[in-house]
This record gives sequence, structure tokens and C-alpha cells, in this order.
Amino acid sequence: MRRVLMLAKKEFIQLKRDRRMIPLVFVAPLIQLLLFGYVVQTEIKNIDMVVVDSDRSAESRVLTEKFVNAGYFKIAARAEGEMQIAEYIRADKATIGVIIPSGYRDAIASGRTAEVMLVIDGSDSNAGVQAQQFATRIIASRSQELMEQRLAAVRAIAPKISTVEPRIRVWYNPDLKSVNFMIPGLMGLIITIITTLVTSLAIVKERERGTLEQLIVSPISRAELISGKILPFVLIAFIEIGLVLALGIGWFGVPFRGNLLLLLLLCVAFLFTTVGQGLFVSTVSRTQNQALMTTWFFMMPAMMLSGFIFPIANMPVVIQWFTYVVPLRYFLVIVRGIFLKGVGIGALWDEALLLMLLGVFIFGVSVLRFKKRFAD
Repeated sequence: MRRVLMLAKKEFIQLKRDRRMIPLVFVAPLIQLLLFGYVVQTEIKNIDMVVVDSDRSAESRVLTEKFVNAGYFKIAARAEGEMQIAEYIRADKATIGVIIPSGYRDAIASGRTAEVMLVIDGSDSNAGVQAQQFATRIIASRSQELMEQRLAAVRAIAPKISTVEPRIRVWYNPDLKSVNFMIPGLMGLIITIITTLVTSLAIVKERERGTLEQLIVSPISRAELISGKILPFVLIAFIEIGLVLALGIGWFGVPFRGNLLLLLLLCVAFLFTTVGQGLFVSTVSRTQNQALMTTWFFMMPAMMLSGFIFPIANMPVVIQWFTYVVPLRYFLVIVRGIFLKGVGIGALWDEALLLMLLGVFIFGVSVLRFKKRFAD
């Protein structure tokens, strides 16, 4: 154990002397956290809208005001027809056009269905879909108001008319803030990137300098060598976890409802997969540049297939099969469940078991390959 600690101390000294590694380990995660917290937002606001009000009535103005007051849209321009809307959308000056036809007020007054036309820019599918959903919701809300006004008049004559009215409750994230979803997931992403990258770079750096072979022929066993090399990066990973927790809870106000000890224990299981990946990368890379490129080769598919940003349920079935071998997939369910829902091991048992099995497999294969590589 003493030799493992001495080797770990050596790693910390080398880390301190490497001016490039310190920003990578401590500054980059903070930048990632701030960028994802402030920049990456799944909900879209202030959507540019062009309005064509051909009716020019009090009813059409009420509908236009509902769009503005909802907080999702802002009027970029008022046009005279559909051709002008097309010009604004083609020039990327608007995402949606709302056309209120003449006769809109008369249709409402006579009890007929009043039509409103929506023209949506589909080149950005995400913004287009959300604009369509928001606009449809606003129009449905206005339709509900008109219906309630008519029912109020009817109830004066027949007060026993029944209606169904929804009462909506949003659990765990009442304001539907995307930051509450992104920040916990970012913990898993940061751990994955930092531990995998730093572990592989540190070992490959030893090989480039010729010092790794010196350690191998020394009295230190290979098990002690591996333990001493990865122990500093495990400690660094827990520092990163602390930073994410402090900034996520203290700065961004993300609620933490679960058990901190449970989260840390499951982080250890997750670290077996990330450190194992770093060991594996070090065995297939001869230079630091190769290690860097190989790490990102593994990281990008993992981020895309883990459900960090894109829901797994929306992926093709064949692609969903590949997600079962991505450790980050299970850790995201764990960390978001503990953060936002406050669930315990009973609700997370499946994910925790699969994560531990993957961790043992990846770490075991990487250690065996590491030993074989330097036994040849």
C-alpha cells in the first residue's frame, strides 16, 4: 500500500508540473458546466413571428396579444400577406407566420369555427416543432376561453351543464427548467471525459518518456502500478463531482432531493467504466495525440447514445440496441433520479446492477490488456 501511495504522490507531482493538464482537469469542466447551464436550453423562447391581421378587429387583436403575452413569441414584423411571410422566413428573420383572415370576428360571433393559418419554418425542425406546439396551445387556449364564455351564458338558462376542466401538476421539475435536466447529466459527462482522457494521457506520457518501462521492471507489481496510476484520477473525479454539486445546487439552483452517499457510491461504480476506458485507450495509443483522438472517438458516440441530450426512445430500434453497452446511459438515469426525484437504490437497482457489471467487464478487460501489453 505504501508503494501505491508513493506512486500516486508521484502522479500528483507530475500533474502539478504539467501546465497543460491543470486547465484540462479543473478549468475545462467549469467552462462546460457554465456553457451547458446557460447556453444549452431545450425550451425555445422569443420566437420571431410575423403577423398578418386581415380582420383588424378587437377579436384578432386579442389573439395577437395572447401570442405576445405567452412569452414564447415576439412580433418581428406585421405583414400584408402570405408572400411577405415567405420573404421573412426565407431570410431567417422569422420562424412562424400567423395569418388571421378577414371574417374571423364574424365567425366567432355567429358561433362558427374561425380558422387561423400558421406558416412555420421547417428548416430547423426543433424550433419549428416547438413553435407549432406553442402556437397550437395558444390558439386552443383562446378557443377554450370563447367556449367558456358561451357556456357561462348557457348556464344561466341550464345551470346543470357539466364540463371537464384539466388540473395539471408537474412533478420533480415544476417549472420545466432544462437546466435541472442538464446539470445532473453533465456530472456523468464530465466524469467520463476527464477520467478517460487524463488516465490515457498520463500513461501514454510515461511511455513516451520511457519511464513506464522503468516502473515495470522495478519491484512494484503490475497491480500496484495500475492502482498507483489511477488513484489520483479517481480523487480528481470526486473533486469534479464536488464542483458540479456546488455549482449546480448553489449557483444554478438545481434541487438535490436524494441521498448523497448513495450518489457517491454509484459514482465509484461508474468510475470503473471510465478509468477502464482510459486504460484501454492507453494500450492502443503510442502518443498523446493518438490517445486524445481515440478518446474522442469513444466519447462522441457515448454522448449521443446515452440520452444526455437526445431521448433514447426517439432513436431507431437498431440504434437503441447499441445504447445498452453505453455506461453513461445507466449513470444518467441514476444521477437524475437521485437529484430530481430523490429515489433510492430500490428504484435504481436495475441501472446500478448493469452499471456495475459493465464496470467490472470494462475495467477487467482493460487491466488484462494492460498487463499483456507490457508483459510482451
